[in-house]
Amino acid sequence: MKLDFSRSPARATLLVVVMAAGTGITSAQTSDSNPSSASQSAAAQTTANPRDVHSIDSILLALYDVISGPPGPRNWDRFRSLLVEKATLATVHRKDQKIKYEVLSPDDYVRLAGAYFAKNSFYEKEIGRHVDSFGNIRQVFSAYASRHSPDGKPFERGINSIQLLNDGTRWWVLSILWDSEGSHRKLPGKYLNHL
Repeated sequence: MKLDFSRSPARATLLVVVMAAGTGITSAQTSDSNPSSASQSAAAQTTANPRDVHSIDSILLALYDVISGPPGPRNWDRFRSLLVEKATLATVHRKDQKIKYEVLSPDDYVRLAGAYFAKNSFYEKEIGRHVDSFGNIRQVFSAYASRHSPDGKPFERGINSIQLLNDGTRWWVLSILWDSEGSHRKLPGKYLNHL
């Protein structure tokens, strides 16, 4: 999901991928409020294609697929359908030897990334993964490579840290936080299990 707009408009990303507009579990479902009203609110959200959300493999494939392509619009309804309503996306970047971060809503991401994607090709692919699991939650370290063409040389690699939840019927993205390699910071081999 890697887009760091402080360095390049193309890197404002999911991943991390926290989005505010669209679909999924509402904030009411994460609080102590009335569960029936939370379910009604979630049901009013954009419906995901069941093939995109039935497994960890499918939701991660959909997440990378929906932001990748030649110059032009992306299917933002599909993007939002993967995320809980108040998901968050955040990117880490370095400036003047200081670590900074930006937290985005889904709408922020759509606005910033959408403007870049309208004029530029961007392809991001998962190149490795490590998953930690407990109950209905998964913490995924998804290694990525970003390219300007499907088979081009990567211009950036990094890790998308993705929080997933299974509500008993499907998988949801709760948050995405990403960071990229640097001259003194390379991806550990344990994350490069080339899927």
